[in-house]
Amino acid sequence: MIYEDPRAYLLGLEGLALLRAFTGEFGRDFVEARIAEIRRVLADEALADAAVEVDRVDTMTGYRLWSATYDRPNSAFDLDEPVVRDIVDALPAGVALDAACGTGRYAELLAGRGHRVIGVDGSPDMLARARTRVPPGEFLLGDLHRLPVAEAGVDLVVCGLALTHVPALEPVLAEFARVLRPGGHLVIADMHPERVAQGAIPPVRGPDGRPGRLSAYRHPIGDYLRAALPVGLHVRRCEEPPVPITERPDRTSALGPWDLWPWSLADMVPEAKRAVSADAPALVIWHFQRL
Repeated sequence: MIYEDPRAYLLGLEGLALLRAFTGEFGRDFVEARIAEIRRVLADEALADAAVEVDRVDTMTGYRLWSATYDRPNSAFDLDEPVVRDIVDALPAGVALDAACGTGRYAELLAGRGHRVIGVDGSPDMLARARTRVPPGEFLLGDLHRLPVAEAGVDLVVCGLALTHVPALEPVLAEFARVLRPGGHLVIADMHPERVAQGAIPPVRGPDGRPGRLSAYRHPIGDYLRAALPVGLHVRRCEEPPVPITERPDRTSALGPWDLWPWSLADMVPEAKRAVSADAPALVIWHFQRL
């Protein structure tokens, strides 16, 4: 169970902003404005009464609930797709595995570039949508820890926005290395650990309407290297696309519905949000090669 108090999020955001001021990025006026804003947050009775208990939802259940709406506009897709496309476009066509393929977002990209596509996912609901989206692909039910793919059976593995849901990277990257042929390539896109720490964890509603969040783990950048290098995966490229800073004309100081937390909460303290988000990475994207 997760206890989500909007005051905790807002005060945390203000605290991060104040830490940046403490190291000289902002001046006295900014600091005094943040402290005054903290006082307003603490005095807001609506915020005090809005805390909720949120279920931790396993990945299988979460993606079943999410499958019907997964392909709606998603800012993470806008950030990872250009970089992944740039990497993939420089590689020759072959046999490509879309690991944790979801509804086939990357399978579609790979098939369009001439690859013979295998998609693996643990959600039958997601796989059903992927089969419709990419008819030539072969889509298999499976787990990232035990891929239903032969050793050295693929030339390319792509894994998008999935590793944040696994508790440890080592067994999964070892499995990616197992299925890759020598010289093969691995492309991973995932939420940046800083972003996960700031609440970038997908929300879902259970059948009874109860709020839940998918299980998510914060993997520091070094964890990827410690998992990849011992199994023969060497770094070709690493990108950390920044959080897009947008000024929403519909921004409001109102609390907003839980389903939009924490982003609607951040809109309540726009100056702190801008300070924390400036140059902050949203995703980490890796290109490894098995040598």
